[in-house]
Amino acid sequence: MGIMDRNRHLEQTDKACIWHPFTQMKQWQEMTPVVIEEGRGEFLKDIYGRWYLDGVASLWVNVHGHRKKEIDEAIKAQIDRISHSTLLGLANVPSVELAERLIKIVPKGLTRVFYSDNGSTSVEIALKMAFQYWKNRGVQGKDAFVCLNNAYHGDTIGAVSVGGIDLFHEIYRPLLFKTYRVPSPYCYRCELGLEPSTCGLKCLEAVEEVLSKHHNEIAAIILEPLVQGAGGMIVHPAGYLKGVRELTKRYNVLLIADEVAVGFGRTGRMFACEHEDVVPDFLCLSKGITGGYLPLAVTVTTDEVYNAFLGEYRELKTFFHGHSYTGNPLACAASLANLELFEKEKTLEGVNKKATILGKWLDEIKELRHVGDARGIGLIGGVELVEDKKSKKPYAFELQMGYRVCNSAREKGLLIRPLGNVIVIMPPLCISEENLQKMLSIIKDSIVEVTEG
Repeated sequence: MGIMDRNRHLEQTDKACIWHPFTQMKQWQEMTPVVIEEGRGEFLKDIYGRWYLDGVASLWVNVHGHRKKEIDEAIKAQIDRISHSTLLGLANVPSVELAERLIKIVPKGLTRVFYSDNGSTSVEIALKMAFQYWKNRGVQGKDAFVCLNNAYHGDTIGAVSVGGIDLFHEIYRPLLFKTYRVPSPYCYRCELGLEPSTCGLKCLEAVEEVLSKHHNEIAAIILEPLVQGAGGMIVHPAGYLKGVRELTKRYNVLLIADEVAVGFGRTGRMFACEHEDVVPDFLCLSKGITGGYLPLAVTVTTDEVYNAFLGEYRELKTFFHGHSYTGNPLACAASLANLELFEKEKTLEGVNKKATILGKWLDEIKELRHVGDARGIGLIGGVELVEDKKSKKPYAFELQMGYRVCNSAREKGLLIRPLGNVIVIMPPLCISEENLQKMLSIIKDSIVEVTEG
């Protein structure tokens, strides 16, 4: 089979066999898919030899680039020992070493690591632990959770129950458990109709109103610290995260911090909670934990939570939850190498330097006619497109303006994905300053081409 025949076969077989996530497959069938074959640094190569900047960090997971020598070698070395051994009734070396390393770098007070394999499961575990924590302590009635509008915590049923994006979640409503939803701290489109310069964080008062009325029913509140990712790269106003933590303490409610997207340097600190000196009761981590190599997640919690599960076997305080690949040695080995690179290459310093470039660009792009808002922190950015700037009128959903901008960028050598009308900026943390500037230039040109062309 010649190379062109092979390529056509791959494209046709993809359409014939694969159901892609978050994709309208009828539309996919009408397109020619980009099939990736190779990666290097912040670039991806398709089966025709075309190279693209990986502007989505392979769905927000890649940290140090593709084919990073140190991570490659760590995985290969672990393969020569053992590729998998269960944590149910056994321990394994890389999972022990990684847990010790994680406890040294997470916010002080988080001391116990529970492994799983993706962001949704790390959230499911935190929800179940929070629910059972109160039961094990003999506290009845604390069965509900508080979540934010525009929240996204994954696609398993528990994670969807605490989600707040109706486009994704509404259809599953009959399957979900009860939650209390509070306003999103979305300053550009404030649900309370206020201005951020004068509102005095009224959205926090809405959280307190729910907690004051229902704290005896509420096990925990869950949020994405600093940035609501899939909700549209919504950056919280300063003080919001700390304010929520203070309220949870006041009303005796646990706090679950979902840092699946924002953890591991993405905001300029290792963990987003560090920006406001917040220590949650649960910290959910995945995505960047292995540098974008292998599925792995952790739910890190406190001794107080852990101790509530200790008891005689007959008391049934055990946390009956686990996954086949929990604590997978290959993934843990990749994660250890990933964390070593943070120190060796001073990754956080590089992120903060490049964040200055991104921040300046976000300020400048706001001047475009059809950019309503541009926001970000660290190496996270979101550019919200609007039909009318004065009224903030969004483009109609069916126009697919975000996708049209991203398709234009693809033709220029950049792979990115939108969130509705929001163009997402989420490159690998290793991206060079030169390539970051190139990425931002392509995005600007594509926005102008699509919205003003």
